Amino acid sequence: MERVPMTIKGAEALREELKHLKTVNRPRIVEAISTARAHGDLSENAEYHAAKEEQGFNEGRIKDLEDKLARAHVIDTAAIVSDRIVFGATVELIDLETGAEVVYQIVGVNEANIEQGMVSITSPIARALIGKEAGDVASVQAPGGVREYEIQAVDYR
Repeated sequence: MERVPMTIKGAEALREELKHLKTVNRPRIVEAISTARAHGDLSENAEYHAAKEEQGFNEGRIKDLEDKLARAHVIDTAAIVSDRIVFGATVELIDLETGAEVVYQIVGVNEANIEQGMVSITSPIARALIGKEAGDVASVQAPGGVREYEIQAVDYR
């Protein structure tokens, strides 16, 4: 079983979603199936079939989350002391072409969310940053061509 790195915050978010699916969604779906079953003939009961389909999706997501959590190697990023960029680093960058400042945290594949500034450890930008430190320039092969970023700061939160 391959261990997958994950931050404490990412693992907690998955646990919360799992808890919600088991304690809120599952009982609601069971009740919907029971109510639809009481209407009689199941062969033409759209409510019953919709509830059963929703149950399948819910149970599938529960199994997916349980698997992700079982394989997670949870890392306390606040305990990391390093000047170099490794998993969990929050990095302030300057795009050398546009001058725009961006901040990314390097996280596990199961918690990446670019809108929240969280990039996967397997992403091109994370791979280009790993091992570098403040003051270095990282070249990132992006779909639109090579982008260069100057590393302003590295922090572990």
